[in-house]
Amino acid sequence: MLFPGVDPTPEVEKIGRAAGKTGDDGTFINISMGQGQEEGAIKVLHDAGKTGKWAMFQNVHLMTAWMKDFERNLEIVIENGAHPEFRVFVSSEPPPLLGDQDIIPESILQNSIKVANEAPQDLKSNMRRCFSKFDEDQFEKAKGHKLPEYKALLFGLCMFHSLIVGRKKFGSQGWSRNYNFNDGDLTICGDVLHNYLSKYEKVPYADLAYIYGEIMYGGHITDDWDRRTNNTYLEVLIRPEILQQMQLTLAPGFKSPDPLKFDREAYRKYIEEKLPPEEPKMFGLHPNAEIGYLTTQGETLFSTIAAVSGGGAGGTGDTTKVKTFINQFLEQLPPEFNMLDIMGRTKDRSPYIVVCFQECERMNTLTKEIKTSLLELDAGLKGQLNITDAMESTSESLNFNNVPESWVPVSYFSKKSLIEWFADLMLRIQQLQAWSEELATPIVVWISGLFNPMSYLTAIKQVTARANQLPLDEMMLQTTVLNTKNVADFPEFASAGAYINGFFLEGAAWEMGRGAEQGYLQEMILKELHPELPIMHVTAVTRAEFVTVGMYQCPVYMTTMRGPTFIFTAGMKMESEDSTPIKWILAGCALLMSPE
Repeated sequence: MLFPGVDPTPEVEKIGRAAGKTGDDGTFINISMGQGQEEGAIKVLHDAGKTGKWAMFQNVHLMTAWMKDFERNLEIVIENGAHPEFRVFVSSEPPPLLGDQDIIPESILQNSIKVANEAPQDLKSNMRRCFSKFDEDQFEKAKGHKLPEYKALLFGLCMFHSLIVGRKKFGSQGWSRNYNFNDGDLTICGDVLHNYLSKYEKVPYADLAYIYGEIMYGGHITDDWDRRTNNTYLEVLIRPEILQQMQLTLAPGFKSPDPLKFDREAYRKYIEEKLPPEEPKMFGLHPNAEIGYLTTQGETLFSTIAAVSGGGAGGTGDTTKVKTFINQFLEQLPPEFNMLDIMGRTKDRSPYIVVCFQECERMNTLTKEIKTSLLELDAGLKGQLNITDAMESTSESLNFNNVPESWVPVSYFSKKSLIEWFADLMLRIQQLQAWSEELATPIVVWISGLFNPMSYLTAIKQVTARANQLPLDEMMLQTTVLNTKNVADFPEFASAGAYINGFFLEGAAWEMGRGAEQGYLQEMILKELHPELPIMHVTAVTRAEFVTVGMYQCPVYMTTMRGPTFIFTAGMKMESEDSTPIKWILAGCALLMSPE
């Protein structure tokens, strides 16, 4: 059974070589299944059964319809008296947990040895597994050229692989997207290391880091912020200090050993005896990251149990609870915005007012969908309309306190439960009501309450570019975090740019500044997962004026999901101009517009 990041082929080939079955002499045949491979695979199966060869059919989950033919032909091979040395290996992803898809026929499963080779979760097991991929023969090959360098850098490479694989457990704070880093990446990088050391007088650290970060492991990565994290690990681990005894810290409490004194067995013992117990700090994360990881794990478990259990009161669930939601929502939702009236009262269509129009139109679309779906469901529950699949889906969502699926396409990114989501919706409507009635942009805009926050930030650049006769494509957003969270402290609109709020930090906290001095990023407080950021002043400057010294380029997302919810990059001041961003990159530091 295949799991992300695991390739069983090298292990099967290794067992085959020990049994005298190899691909070179044609006694081990490996076929990656796909369209057009059906006939060839059946011929290989019959030939292997007669002659005692080994056959491996990979990724059969792509060929579910063909598996019935495979089942029957395997029976024929056995009935005709298969060769005693005949073996067949089949690899497949497991079927979905909540589905009726059967990939491998039951008779094959019952007569097979089942192996599920899942990558370990803890750091020590990952290090142990990584180092075991390089046997004594590979160490012997390096004796002719730079053996100490090979041992030290290979150990650093194993540490790097273990960290990036183990980091996945921390969800989006670890990686914005899910990547299937596998053992093949590690072994190929080990070969690259061997080849480079044999060809160059000096160790090409920059070349190795580029190949590992941008090609081998970087080939999996699709998010630029994740690529930055990946390359930062390499910057920390693949460096000259790794050759000096106990000079390079691979992880807190775990330093690089002396390659001149350590052989392969000594390295193996060093992993077993010296690697500290796993904690988030080993990955560069704050201990709070583990709280988030365990919370997510618990929520996933209980949501799966709820989904498997299903509703207990028929197709529409608990109708009393559903009707309560319907009445409450319909009663609280205000009338739609009168766009003709709003536009008729507008004299100056500045970029900020255009943003108001766009937000009101999108809010009308959302509230209309909410009202329509709730009224239809109410009529269905009263027997005035037939219950449709859409009504049943809406009812089930209300029953489980989830946002109905029909609302999601016209809504905004959110991971909140239904009750929290609706309360958030009402706050968004209140801001738009005040904005549209006065047709004056709020002095401090709650930017998290907008459908498209980037439109308001773009408006800041447009207004500045027009006022100063500058090209728009040369404008950059400069952010300054102020020393207050109180909106009342700002009686007037900013003379340049705009004031915005509604941000929460993840992976860091904020130290307030004194007087006119700006605050800076600091270590998180234990159990305070998402501290609120003070009000931010955003201005537009030219590229030449853009300040980067002493600033951490911090990604801003709409929700903790990160990835597709990215908005823009905010410059967050670090403690001093000499500070490096490595600490905050590895900590997964980001700004969120919603702490959920």
